[in-house]
Amino acid sequence: MPFFKSHPDNAGPANVFTAYPEIYRLWSEMSQALMNGPSPLSSGEREMIASFTVGVAGCKFAYVAHSQAAYAHGVKEGLIDELLTDIETADIGDKLKPIFRFVKKLTLTPAEMSQDDADAVFAAGWDEKALHDAIAVCARMCFMQRIVEGHGFTPMSPETARRNAKKRAELGYVNLYPEFRKDG
Repeated sequence: MPFFKSHPDNAGPANVFTAYPEIYRLWSEMSQALMNGPSPLSSGEREMIASFTVGVAGCKFAYVAHSQAAYAHGVKEGLIDELLTDIETADIGDKLKPIFRFVKKLTLTPAEMSQDDADAVFAAGWDEKALHDAIAVCARMCFMQRIVEGHGFTPMSPETARRNAKKRAELGYVNLYPEFRKDG
């Protein structure tokens, strides 16, 4: 049950975004560019990083939503749970593992980040743009966790998350909200 009485029982970030479009229109545009714009990481990999970040942090609402978004982008069902259990044995290529180790540490112990953490990502063959994008996705999801947990949103069902993820994969982040569209 949301903490704000003005929100319906099934409220989520969309309720906040549409209540404060002067703030969240720009947030949605940034999210679209970050999650679906040019990057060495595919949109599916970025959604996987997003869901992994909130999974590590324990945010059930965002985990359900973004894991389904990753699956809508072609990520193998259950892969994010594998990553949360053990990055080293998860069914991902060795090139991605340093990114997930970096994101996990950045989520849990950000003050302990070191050059060695970044160098491990670079040694795996990623460039600065890829690491920046992974950091920015992680930061975006930490912000979203605070929005979700701060408003008291209840996680949606996996079925609802699947429908929303399909819509997000088709429309992107900005076009989910008609009032944010440039033509709307």
